[in-house]
Amino acid sequence: MNPVKPGETRRTPWIVGVSGASGTPYAASVLRALLAAGESVDLVVSRASRLTLLDETGISFRDAHWRDDLREWLSRGADGKPGTFTVDLDGVRHWAAGDLAAGPSSGSYPSKGMLIVPASTACVAGVALGLSKDLLQRAASVTLKEGRTLVVAVRETPLNGQTLRQLVALDDAGATVVPASPAFYAGATHIQDLVDFVAGRVLDAAGVEHRLYRRWKGELGGGSDGPRAPHEPSEPNGSDASRGSRTD
Repeated sequence: MNPVKPGETRRTPWIVGVSGASGTPYAASVLRALLAAGESVDLVVSRASRLTLLDETGISFRDAHWRDDLREWLSRGADGKPGTFTVDLDGVRHWAAGDLAAGPSSGSYPSKGMLIVPASTACVAGVALGLSKDLLQRAASVTLKEGRTLVVAVRETPLNGQTLRQLVALDDAGATVVPASPAFYAGATHIQDLVDFVAGRVLDAAGVEHRLYRRWKGELGGGSDGPRAPHEPSEPNGSDASRGSRTD
């Protein structure tokens, strides 16, 4: 599928896996920022996550209409408001969760690494145990065995001993565990700011540049100035290369 054409460069995407944990706005923020940064994305949306997405946003994610559904999803803010962002999906390739013959199921398929956001405890267990029950888990296992970057944004509370041991196992295997735990020192004034903080920490772990949150500068009270405004440009021409384009 999608072979490299003459004159084109080899596509090396980030694989983004969305599991069934609550927190689909985290995934949306990560996806928007990756695309705005010029990164290619291979997207795997688990079956369980489609139920969560439907519950949290009212959006049905369908394999046959994934592009339309993804555009609607990514256009919404964390508060559920439609049309908050505009996105360009040219850099996205979608793989069905049940397609175990998909590109990311093989170590010979080129990728920069994988981000699982949000990661449910069931997903954590499946990856830690190497179950590969669907493409998301298989792609994560491949990422680990190939020594590529794997970031797991676990979203659950409280965590029991079994899950904690599985997270330690993932850390031992080379993954980076990023709890979906927003901080407040950046001066959040909107739910989107809290979501973007977690998404930004996921991208930090992957080494992807962004401007999703105000970084700590070693000065107390810096957060009282508030976070960077959603419309504040990061480039001289007024484009925002980290959050996707806001429509407000």
